[in-house]
Amino acid sequence: MLDLSPRPGDLSAIETASRDEIAALQLQRLKWTLSHAYENVPHYRKAFDEKGVHPGDLKGLADLRHFPFTSKQTLRENYPFGMFAVPHDRIARVHASSGTTGKPTVVGYTKKDIQVWAEVVARSIRASGGRPGMKVHVAYGYGLFTGGLGAHYGAEELGCTVIPMSGGMTERQVSLIQDFQPDIIMVTPSYMLAILDEFRHRGIDPRTTSLKVGIFGAEPWTNAMREEIEQDFDMHAVDIYGLSEVIGPGVANECVETKDGLHIWEDHFYPEVIDPVTGDVLPDGEKGELVFTSLSKEAMPVIRYRTRDLTRLLPGTARSMRRMEKVTGRSDDMMIVRGVNVFPTQIEEQILRSPGLSPHYYVELTREGRMDDMAVHVEAAPSSADAAGREASAAELRKHIKDTIGISVKVVVAAPQSIERSMGKAKRVVDRRPKD
Repeated sequence: MLDLSPRPGDLSAIETASRDEIAALQLQRLKWTLSHAYENVPHYRKAFDEKGVHPGDLKGLADLRHFPFTSKQTLRENYPFGMFAVPHDRIARVHASSGTTGKPTVVGYTKKDIQVWAEVVARSIRASGGRPGMKVHVAYGYGLFTGGLGAHYGAEELGCTVIPMSGGMTERQVSLIQDFQPDIIMVTPSYMLAILDEFRHRGIDPRTTSLKVGIFGAEPWTNAMREEIEQDFDMHAVDIYGLSEVIGPGVANECVETKDGLHIWEDHFYPEVIDPVTGDVLPDGEKGELVFTSLSKEAMPVIRYRTRDLTRLLPGTARSMRRMEKVTGRSDDMMIVRGVNVFPTQIEEQILRSPGLSPHYYVELTREGRMDDMAVHVEAAPSSADAAGREASAAELRKHIKDTIGISVKVVVAAPQSIERSMGKAKRVVDRRPKD
């Protein structure tokens, strides 16, 4: 892999600012955000008043802990535009979640918000090893989902050439990668595996492509998957983090020279980690639920938004800004099986230990009587697709899961190419347990 470490002059001043300089900017912007939200969003005025706090009560960054949280349910209760803080004639764009589990969450942007968004995504691409003049193949979905357009505007802001492929049409994805020779691909990690399958199906060695960097986000993924992608493609695999409610992709990003956690762009997003049960703020270094407050958003400021992502805050390394540990689970993705907490990424790690298995899988939960059961459905690798190979791989995975996670599971090793591929965020858990 190429050395894509930044050169002198590549970084902006804020990326190397002192902690005192960053904190002073955060306090200034946080005071503005709280006042802007209180004065222009009825929900926040009501929530602040009920909690007995006022924007003027914020004297230091630590005082933010006294202000109320915002949740996805808050946004749904104010659907569609109740959280907007500017008149509608200032809204330049609207995005929304899929709404598969209820009303979608709707977010809005002013022109300035879109420019800030482009700047933080450009910073993220540069941190990943991207440089002006590189070609960026965007395979995130375009439309109401923030991934495609967020990546697109950021790549243009950096001075890259954008190939706006969007998701799906896997055969065409591979053809255009071969023909257009992009330097960077931005895509979900699970869909990158589908693209990898198509390369292999065509008999093309993925290590011979022009790709130098993959920027992967929109779903949790493991360091084991990173290693597999990097080895298979001979490219850097870097993590990007974001969520629509905060701005979209570009809230935080790994630096290609360290890959030791995601530096949060703290000049625009203030992070906290809380105990997910009590809501108490935890000190840096302790694992809990990630919470964000926007610092510069005009159209839709968010105050202490509970992301449900589990991580911890760490000191900066390649940049002055603090890092968040790679997210490998969400509190709402956690499965409780016979009293044991299990995350899909824990299953994924064990699958990737087994050479006879491919990384395409899903977990099925059922209940007979009072007892929960888990079945892991996973594909065999082509080299171990015969009956004996599949049986051996199933036994190996059962043992790995029992030894490391502590539960007994059923393992179903299916034929290659038999598990449906995700064109966006992968659906890893199918819960068939009774809802009552």
